Amino acid sequence: MNLNLASKVAIVTGASRGIGRSIAEALSQESMRLVLAARSGDLLQEVAQSCNTEAMIFAADLRDENAPQKLIALAMEKFGRIDLLVNNAGATKRGDFLQLSEEDWRDGFALKFYSAVRCSRAAWPHLMNNQGSIVNIVGVGGRTGNAEFAIGGAVNAALLNLTKVLADRGIKDGVTVNAINPGAISTDRLEIRIKKLAEEGGMAFEAASSQMAEQLGVKRFGKPEEIAAVVAFLASDQANYCQGTILDVDGGQTKTL
Repeated sequence: MNLNLASKVAIVTGASRGIGRSIAEALSQESMRLVLAARSGDLLQEVAQSCNTEAMIFAADLRDENAPQKLIALAMEKFGRIDLLVNNAGATKRGDFLQLSEEDWRDGFALKFYSAVRCSRAAWPHLMNNQGSIVNIVGVGGRTGNAEFAIGGAVNAALLNLTKVLADRGIKDGVTVNAINPGAISTDRLEIRIKKLAEEGGMAFEAASSQMAEQLGVKRFGKPEEIAAVVAFLASDQANYCQGTILDVDGGQTKTL
């Protein structure tokens, strides 16, 4: 399927590894030009070199309230347009609610939620000019609460609501805004969780992996490229009637409506 994304410009945050890297590579395969943002310049450079199209990097901490504006300005200076913003940056600390500190909560919202707010606000006028789109990478924890995922669940729920808010505004302004809720995806972060489970249970990594999948109620873990493929679809004209759509790409983990 030709998604007609060639020569358009995408900004991908959190692009240095995992889902973000797969998104960058998938969009490059669709011939999009890229601006890739994350904290690690070295890792970003590796991603840029793996892309088929022109890809420039922006190494910065998006928790800095000035960084999102600089990111958008860089994209406009380099390419003169923005067609897609993928808000993917952000990881939140897991743990017992009673043990999570004020700083843990501030940090969780600072990177994943506030960077998405600031990037979206700065990119919005340019997206309007090109009838562009925003795709927020959120997570199933925003739909189903979990005692060990208090910060992540709260941040994700806020980002899902922001998706609906911006989608409502986007109807008037000509900007499409949608979100993807990944489930358990095979990334470094998931591997760390499985290793911890294996150590606590005194079992092999493969056994812990199977146990976690069973606990989540899924047949297998997802692949980063499966999330990336959905991003490419939502960025294309094929998804033109998707507005405020929230897609759970989680192997059936989410059982609620």
